[in-house]
Amino acid sequence: MKAKIILLLCFISFHCRGQQQFELFFDFNKDFPNEQSILNYNQWIANNKEIEITEMRGYCDSIDTQDYNKKLAERRINSVKLLVEKSQLKLNNNIQSIAFGKEFKQSKIQAENRKVTIFYNESKKPIRSDLSEKIRNSKVGETVQLPNIYFFNNSARIIPKSEPVLFELRCALEENPTLKIEIQGHICCQKVFDVNDVSLSRARAIYMFLLRNAIDKKRMTFKGYGSSKPIHPIPEKSAQEEDENRRVEIMILEK
Repeated sequence: MKAKIILLLCFISFHCRGQQQFELFFDFNKDFPNEQSILNYNQWIANNKEIEITEMRGYCDSIDTQDYNKKLAERRINSVKLLVEKSQLKLNNNIQSIAFGKEFKQSKIQAENRKVTIFYNESKKPIRSDLSEKIRNSKVGETVQLPNIYFFNNSARIIPKSEPVLFELRCALEENPTLKIEIQGHICCQKVFDVNDVSLSRARAIYMFLLRNAIDKKRMTFKGYGSSKPIHPIPEKSAQEEDENRRVEIMILEK
């Protein structure tokens, strides 16, 4: 089921179908979307960067008073607006925000009532992400850096805000079914050793993400290069140079 959802997201990126809706859900009495909704949101924005948001509607379950619920629905809308602004999605100049307390047709399942619905218009032109374009235009043997891929300190755990880029990569592979890649992990700061094989573990983490999302393992390999291929000499002169050495790239093996 998850693979089908992602395939649909990839399809939506390249076709205009008029005004669409997207929903984020909230836990009881919370004004920030729950973890699963944030994951779904990251998938969505990875494939809908050129949309224009026209309206947001906030809802609550039937518990508590009408006045309290309406204020909670307003806070939920505001938290989603902040997410949208951070994602650099376009908000219509006349965007409407409507908060409902209890005055709407409620589902019998309370969790389905705790939500914000985003209404948006899709682009009329085919859209490819910058990453997709770079991959499409790269030749066999060339490498492409994955931008904005972040991990928790000294680990292979991917920080959630990196997921949109991973879904862009997944969709690029879907768009180019003959493409084969090597996922390359790199670290900073260490001249000789890669303590705990962090670069390998991070490359494997990207590989496992793509594998879980229906990319054939025959199309991918992964390798850790430690600090053997730095962009800047080690020791680095700044935090920026460290960030640029600490990276994940893909090398084009076949197209």
